[in-house]
Amino acid sequence: MQQVDNISAAPAREKSPATGRIGGLSLSTIALILAATVLGVAGQMMLKSGMGQMGPLGLSVGTLSGTIWRIMTSPYVVFGLLIYGLGTFFWLITLSRLELSVAYPFASLQHVLIFLAAWLILHEQVNPLRAAGIGVLCIGMLLIARS
Repeated sequence: MQQVDNISAAPAREKSPATGRIGGLSLSTIALILAATVLGVAGQMMLKSGMGQMGPLGLSVGTLSGTIWRIMTSPYVVFGLLIYGLGTFFWLITLSRLELSVAYPFASLQHVLIFLAAWLILHEQVNPLRAAGIGVLCIGMLLIARS
C-alpha cells in the first residue's frame, strides 16, 4: 500500500525540506495523528468520569433498561462519546493517508497518555510494573518510528 499525504489526486512532486516533513510524514498527517490521539484520550477521560459518578453498575435482565438509561443520560458519557467519535474521525483520515503498519503504532500514544492522565488527573495508583510496561511501549514506538 502506498503512503498518501495529500488529499488531492495531483501527481506526486519531489518533496523539499520546506514542505514540512518529519520522519517521512507530512506535518498535516502528524497533526491528524495527534488530534486523534488527544481527542481519544479526552473522550476516554470523560467516559471514565461519567461512569465513575454512577458507581459500579450491575447488569441483569431486571436492571438493563435502567442501566442503559443512566448511561445514555449522563452528560459526561454523551460528550465523552462525541469527543471520542471526533478523534475516530481524525484517525480514519489518518488511515486513508498511511499504511496501517505505519499508522497503528501511533495508537500506542493513547496508552501512554491515558496512563499519565489516569495517574495525574484521576489519581489512580501506579505501580512499577505498570510504569515499566508503558516504558516498553515507548521503546517499541521509537523502534517502529525509526524503521
